[in-house]
Amino acid sequence: MSQPESATADAQAGGPSDGTPTTGQEPLAKLAERYGLRRAIARPSLPVYLRQLWERRHFVMTYATSRNVSKYSNSALGQLWQVLTPLLNAAIYWLMFGLILGASKDIENYPAFLITGMFVFTYTQRAVSGGAKSISGNLSMIRALHFPRAALPLAYTIQEFQQLLISMGVLFALVLVTGEPLTWFWLLVPVALVLQTMFNVGASLVLARVGATARDLNQLLPFIMRTWLYASGVFFAIGDKVVNSAGLPQWVADVMYFNPAAAYIELMRNLLIESHSTRPYIWSVCVFWAVFALIGGFWYFWRAEEKYGRG
Repeated sequence: MSQPESATADAQAGGPSDGTPTTGQEPLAKLAERYGLRRAIARPSLPVYLRQLWERRHFVMTYATSRNVSKYSNSALGQLWQVLTPLLNAAIYWLMFGLILGASKDIENYPAFLITGMFVFTYTQRAVSGGAKSISGNLSMIRALHFPRAALPLAYTIQEFQQLLISMGVLFALVLVTGEPLTWFWLLVPVALVLQTMFNVGASLVLARVGATARDLNQLLPFIMRTWLYASGVFFAIGDKVVNSAGLPQWVADVMYFNPAAAYIELMRNLLIESHSTRPYIWSVCVFWAVFALIGGFWYFWRAEEKYGRG
């Protein structure tokens, strides 16, 4: 008789054939462990989990691509909305803050400044928002198929990255049209995007776990994102001048630069806009958030792997 059949027979008989106490006297968990039985949805070890995720990399890429194809399939302009949305938002903010409120007075080449901020922030906003819904919006798939659940928030981020590649081509053209020269710093743009993508993956994993249980998160997320937008210097320059004009302490400017969204925006502006200067430690801030978010977010998500899809 095999071990699982022996364990079942022992449990039904009240103990194993050798007379060792079992059910009723021995916890079922210990009984299962003694016979080598494991829970069907038990969380694998972290190295095993990473290997399983890598083995399903083709599924992740295919799922992300198929979502991209279907996302705008019912609209007349299709994928153009990926570019039009941040451009329309930038036009509104340029009218409100650049012209009416005069935010452009102290900023050289404000159109390039604003457009760069909108494209960079939109990438993080869409990736994080998609990650927050990746588990709660795919419960039928999670309950029907066995795969590492981290594949879903990862696929949502890859989906936004694929769309970003189109947007960056438009961004480069617009920045050049505004009069910015093509410099060697532009070669570092892919490095900046990799760092931002690492952060986006980590943040998506964190919100995916939170969103799996806190269903009200999807209702709060638009307000959270709007507040994050206003605090990230998308349409105004983060710096000592802004802080001093508001009568705030000097350290407030440094705290604002430590905001991950603001840090990636400032880094991209520093690379694309020749006249834009930022804190010298901005690269360190971007690297810190990329590594911290990716490692911490993955660990946080993995810890609840066996809970996704319940209820």
